[in-house]
Amino acid sequence: MSTDSPILPPANRAGKRISIALAIAVHLVLAAFLFYGVRWQTKATDVVEVELVRAVPAVVTPPVAVTPAPTLEPPPPSKPEPAPPRKPDIVIKEKEKPKPPPKPEPKPEPKPRVDPFQEQLKHEAEQLTQRKQAESAARELAQLKTAQAGAARNKAVADYLGRIRGKIRGNIVLPPEIKGNPEAIFEVTQLPSGEVISVKVKKSSGNPALDAAVERAILKSSPLPKPEQSDVFDRLLHIPYRPIGD
Repeated sequence: MSTDSPILPPANRAGKRISIALAIAVHLVLAAFLFYGVRWQTKATDVVEVELVRAVPAVVTPPVAVTPAPTLEPPPPSKPEPAPPRKPDIVIKEKEKPKPPPKPEPKPEPKPRVDPFQEQLKHEAEQLTQRKQAESAARELAQLKTAQAGAARNKAVADYLGRIRGKIRGNIVLPPEIKGNPEAIFEVTQLPSGEVISVKVKKSSGNPALDAAVERAILKSSPLPKPEQSDVFDRLLHIPYRPIGD
């Protein structure tokens, strides 16, 4: 192998040739430009000497060998997942229902003729009925109030007489040898203060000793208890008595 000129590859040779050809062409163009320029300015004689200078071949730097990068093979394409089967769109068209025929408008009924006399009678009958109902309700209310007042009075009287009998019983000294449970009724006259004025036997028990013992107990109980309600007070009292309970 000679060391003077390296052996270039075919590609470098072609490039060298192209460079030489380009250099020659540039010189030719330059020479033509100088020739015509000088001729235009000086109008010299027809004999023109042109010295052609041989172009020096340009030094071509050998290209650096570039190691091509390894080609990466693309990964195998992944298989696309099969799409789920699409259900066909089911369109159900509803049948249009026929519109019902318009209802005929009812004709207004003719108003009956009003008899003023009959209307007056009807109005008076209604008033009479309402008045009777009001009177009946008032009577029932009055009877209820009377019954309630009577019951309250009876209760007050019973309570009043019970307190009197209780006081009298506490002052009785019973005689011995009382047979059975005889009843005696006494009429007592009193003042509003409860002071006893007189005592009379209205019904004897059949035992004079018992009657006398009860009479003495009534006089000893004076003044008698007063009622809680003033309207319950009575000047004349009838007081029953039995040895074993009233």
